Amino acid sequence: MSARLSEFQLVQPARIEDAIAAFVAKPGARYVAGGTDLLVNMRRGIVSADRLIDLSGVAGWGSIDADAEGMTIGAGVTIAALARDPIVISRYPAVAQAATSIAGPGHRNVATVGGNLCLDTRCIYYNQSEWWRKSNDYCLKNRGDTCHVAPQGKRCHAAFSGDLAPVFLALGASAEIAGVDGRRRVPLSDLYVEDGRAHLSLKPGELVASVHLPAVLAACAYEKVRARGAIDYPLAGVAVALMIAGGKIVMLRIALTGTNSRPFLLADVDQFIGKSVDDAMLHGVDRLVQRQVQPMRTTLAAAHYRRLAAAAVARRVVRRLAGA
Repeated sequence: MSARLSEFQLVQPARIEDAIAAFVAKPGARYVAGGTDLLVNMRRGIVSADRLIDLSGVAGWGSIDADAEGMTIGAGVTIAALARDPIVISRYPAVAQAATSIAGPGHRNVATVGGNLCLDTRCIYYNQSEWWRKSNDYCLKNRGDTCHVAPQGKRCHAAFSGDLAPVFLALGASAEIAGVDGRRRVPLSDLYVEDGRAHLSLKPGELVASVHLPAVLAACAYEKVRARGAIDYPLAGVAVALMIAGGKIVMLRIALTGTNSRPFLLADVDQFIGKSVDDAMLHGVDRLVQRQVQPMRTTLAAAHYRRLAAAAVARRVVRRLAGA
C-alpha cells in the first residue's frame, strides 16, 4: 500500500534560471515535471524531498521547434504531445513510435520528455514498499551497502528503462543542460553513466532543458519487449538507424535500453559498413548485442531471456528497415 506524501514546499518558477536558484537554495530539493515516476517513489519512501520545484510553468519548456537543421524538443513536452505532433510523425516517426509505446494514455498526458530521459533506474529490490525493503534489508541504491542482484560486486545494477533515449541516441541527438554555470550542449550519450545508483552525469542543480535532433536521412525504428502490451517498462528495447545505398550499408546505429544501467549505443557496428544486410550480417549483430548488453536479475524476467530478446529484436528491426 502506498503511503501518504510527506509535507513539502512547492515552488513554481517561470524561468529555468529561477528553478535552478530555487534548487541551489534548498539542498535536497527535487525537480518535478509530470511526476509519474518521482511522486510514486516518494509515496513508497524510496526518495524524499522537502521542496519540489515544479517546472511545468517554465517559459518555452513545452515547445517543439523545427527547421532545416533539425528539431529542438523542450524537456517539458509531454509524451502525448510528442507522439501526436505532425512534424515529429513525418520527420522522426521512430520518436513518435517510441513515445506511443510508453506506459498508458493517462501517463503520457502528463509525463514529459525530460522525465523519460532522466527516469530513475529500476530493480525488483528497489521499487518496492518501505516495509518490504526494510524487511529484506535495504539495497545498495537505497540505504543499504549490498546490491542484492550481485552481492559480491561494488556497483548497483538497477536498469534504465526509458524508451525515448535509445531512439534519440540512434538519431544522433544532443542534450542542452542548464545549471548554475549557464547552459551547455553535450551528446546525449554523455548524459548517462553505467551505475544504477547514479546513472546521470548531471551536476547538482543541473537539469535537461531540451533535446536537439539533427536532420536525418536514415530510416529509423524502435521496438521493445515487455510483459504486457501496455503500461510495462521495456525488458529490452532497441532503436536502429540505418542508411543503405546501392544495396550496401553506409550508416548504422543501434541503441538499447532496459538491459543496462544506462541506455547505450552498440559499439563496433562500423564493421558492417559496406556490407549487405544478409544472414551473416544479422548474425554478427546478434553476437554484438549479446556480448554488450548486461541484463541482471533486476526484473521478474530472466536475465538470459532479456539478452536473447534484445538480440532478436535488433536483428528483426535491422532486417525490417533494410527491406523498407
